[in-house]
Amino acid sequence: MDRIIRRPMSRRNLVSGLTAGATAATLATWPGLAHRPAAGERNAAFRLQSTPTTDVPDGPFTLEPLPYDYAALEPHIDTLTMQIHHDKHHQAYVDNLNKAIADLPDLHAMTAEELILNLDQVPEDRRNAVRNNAGGHVNHSLFWELMTPGGAREPSGALADAIASDFGDLAALQEEVTTAGLGRFGSGWAWVVIGEDDTLAVTSTPNQDNPVMEGGSPPILGVDVWEHAYYLKYQNKRKDYLTAWWNTVNWDIVNGRYEQVAAG
Repeated sequence: MDRIIRRPMSRRNLVSGLTAGATAATLATWPGLAHRPAAGERNAAFRLQSTPTTDVPDGPFTLEPLPYDYAALEPHIDTLTMQIHHDKHHQAYVDNLNKAIADLPDLHAMTAEELILNLDQVPEDRRNAVRNNAGGHVNHSLFWELMTPGGAREPSGALADAIASDFGDLAALQEEVTTAGLGRFGSGWAWVVIGEDDTLAVTSTPNQDNPVMEGGSPPILGVDVWEHAYYLKYQNKRKDYLTAWWNTVNWDIVNGRYEQVAAG
């Protein structure tokens, strides 16, 4: 995982002893990742059926529907991108994860969050596939929840205070996240986490890695900078995508995640 960027500002004792057990407990509450059947059909006007994958066995993981219509984030993220991103790319992570553990029944009882926290329990010849695909499932399930067509337009409460203390203001935090996203060579993610010194920090990971894979805390915010997240609308203009993406952030969810992770 890349070096965490921190600002030398005041610190608060918000998090004490984020143990692996506490991290796992926090991850277990991430929305959309339980072994549940998919909810009912979404608005047919925005439905794009995924192409069935005939060589992928049934497994414990399923793809949850988006919590909003594909067009809900227009004009910042276009409808077709949301359709392909969710129904094709995210579905592929789920299918490939089920395929990777098909003959490993001991792993079927684990959530995707538990898998990425315990990769040493995965046979070495499957570990990379599980890392990439369980990571993709965890990251994308969080990503959909972090965006909304409505909701709070800025942070509040304890998170707002932490941003003011650790970055100065929201614009400075956004600038660092955008810089991390632009600086990620190739594909990956930019994240906001609670760092080891209990202050907010910005970091970046490659591919479908997640900060918890390297012993960090669960992210409170993350943005996908794989090209499939933005290329249809923004082409090679990743900065334009990252700038527009802030208009979609569901600060109600981010506020809640901050309070949850800070509480341990």
